[in-house]
Amino acid sequence: MAQSGIKKVVLAYSGGLDTSVILKWLQTEYGAEVVTFTADLGQGEEIEPARQKAITLGIKPENIFIEDVREEFVRDYVFPMFRANAVYEGVYLLGTSIARPLIAKKQIEIAQKVGADAVAHGATGKGNDQVRFELGYYALQPGIKVIAPWREWDLTSRTRLLEFAEAHQIPIAKDKRGEAPFSVDANLLHSSSEGKVLEDPSQEAESIVYMRTIAPEDAPDKASYVEIGFERGDAVSIDGEALSPASLLTRLNALGKANGIGRLDLVENRFVGMKSRGVYETPGGTILLAAHRGIESITLDRGAAHLKDEIMPRYAEMIYNGFWFSPEREMLQALIDRSQEFVTGSVRLKLYKGNVAVVGRTSPYSLYSEKLVTFEDDQGAYDQKDAAGFIKLNALRLRTLALRKSKTKG
Repeated sequence: MAQSGIKKVVLAYSGGLDTSVILKWLQTEYGAEVVTFTADLGQGEEIEPARQKAITLGIKPENIFIEDVREEFVRDYVFPMFRANAVYEGVYLLGTSIARPLIAKKQIEIAQKVGADAVAHGATGKGNDQVRFELGYYALQPGIKVIAPWREWDLTSRTRLLEFAEAHQIPIAKDKRGEAPFSVDANLLHSSSEGKVLEDPSQEAESIVYMRTIAPEDAPDKASYVEIGFERGDAVSIDGEALSPASLLTRLNALGKANGIGRLDLVENRFVGMKSRGVYETPGGTILLAAHRGIESITLDRGAAHLKDEIMPRYAEMIYNGFWFSPEREMLQALIDRSQEFVTGSVRLKLYKGNVAVVGRTSPYSLYSEKLVTFEDDQGAYDQKDAAGFIKLNALRLRTLALRKSKTKG
């Protein structure tokens, strides 16, 4: 039953079973011309086969867009987020969340280029990604029409999906004919596994779930050391070698993987209201976060550092919930970026069996004064007698409260 009103739609297309079924479903149900967009976000898989798959399904070559966005992803999305030291619910480094606004942005750009009146995604009606994609679409093109097949169709089981694929001659990989043990999403920052065998949070995830890190107990018995250079809050070099954003994160991923770093088993609160269990691997990002906090420890003033830590949970929640393009996120980003003016220098880290430890940090803008903190003679740099008045002033209200309490007891 072809639906009217939509003539051309840009689909976020991976080339996998789900989005291939969506592609054909858009053609049959909407009678629409489909344009595909496939992003290379560093997911570690060949994306060129998506082009051939799309052609097989009847998409014109000029309607197939494949783009390597790894540098843009790290430079314009991952790095700004890491300037904030953003973690959701104390531990999650937001690897899936931060990729969605970039995909949404690219889809809208393509829609405007080809004159499409709709965009479509493959996110389900139970997850966060539908929110992230669609908030991005509407922020960038308020009048765009959005198609979310998982909220519309009756293909509610894997069996129905496979039947549809076979009925429409959609190629099916052999391993897709059975139940997948869990769902995987990956990019250059992380991999995310959830569902199926991971749905019981009381059970430890099996080793097959982990693809980007070796087990910490299998990591080398000898520690590895790495030095990361920073300029204005962004990592720019490893062991003195200048690297592009994507190249740097790729190098850190390899170091993290080899040392069993970056595993996280989390039950989180989804924006849509339910709790979900996910297993994440963020090897390079885990190292980068430790390094960034290390360089900030000697370059940020106490007030600035503590303010950043206060607003960080709000900032992280905005990204998790899909509000990357919101004015409040942009306002916080301006504050965060202003704080990074002197966050320049280098940090030395020790990597050992799943652990990351900062063991050294230097900066031309360091606020650390060895002369002030020394236990030896500071040659008059700090008069310890000054502390008495400082303490008395800070204790004034506490003493006043204590006096009142003693009077009321009688």
